[in-house]
Amino acid sequence: MSVNLQKGQKVDLTKNNQGLSRVIVGLGWDEVAQKRGLFSKKPADIDCDASAIMLTAGDKLSSNSDVVFYHNLRHSSGAVNHQGDNLTGAGDGDDEQIIVDLKKVPEQYQKIVFVVTIYQARERGQHFGLIRNAFIRIVDASNGSELCKFNLSEDYPGSTAMIFGELYRYNGEWKFSAVGQPTNDNGISEMAKRFL
Repeated sequence: MSVNLQKGQKVDLTKNNQGLSRVIVGLGWDEVAQKRGLFSKKPADIDCDASAIMLTAGDKLSSNSDVVFYHNLRHSSGAVNHQGDNLTGAGDGDDEQIIVDLKKVPEQYQKIVFVVTIYQARERGQHFGLIRNAFIRIVDASNGSELCKFNLSEDYPGSTAMIFGELYRYNGEWKFSAVGQPTNDNGISEMAKRFL
C-alpha cells in the first residue's frame, strides 16, 4: 500500500520490504496553459528535466559524473539509470523515470537527491508557477507497486528548479525524504554547484 507523504516526511523503504532491491523514481508534472497576446507567438513548451545527484558523506558531490541527467543517462556504477528526456510533460503518469538499483549503489554514496530543473527557464521566462500536479513517487521495480508518493501542493512562482526528494542510507536501510524545496537555479549545472 502506497504512503502519501507531506513535505518534510520520511519513510523507510527497505526495513519493511526486505527483498526490495530496485526502485523506479517516477517524476511527473503538468503545464498550465500560458497566456499570450493576440499577435504574440505560441509560448515554448515547458521542458522539465529530472536528474539524480549522487552525494558522498557530508552531502558532497565528488564528480560531475555523479550527476545522472539527460546528457549522462547512466552512472558509471550502473546503479542509477535515467530512462530518457521528456520534452513536454504531455500525457498521464510519470513524465520521466530514474531507476535505482539499491544493492549496486557504491558504499561511498550516502544520498541520491532527485531534482527537476526547467530547461532554459530564465531565457524563456518560465517557472514552477506554470506547473501543476507535480509529484515524485517511489515504485518497487520488481512488481510495479507504488511504495510512496509526494505531491507538491504549493505554488512556486518565480522558482526555476525544485529539489523534490532524496533517497538516503540510514543504519543500513534505505529511506526516502519528501523535500519540496524550490530554488532559482538555471539548469542542472547550477543546481549541482549547491553540493560542491
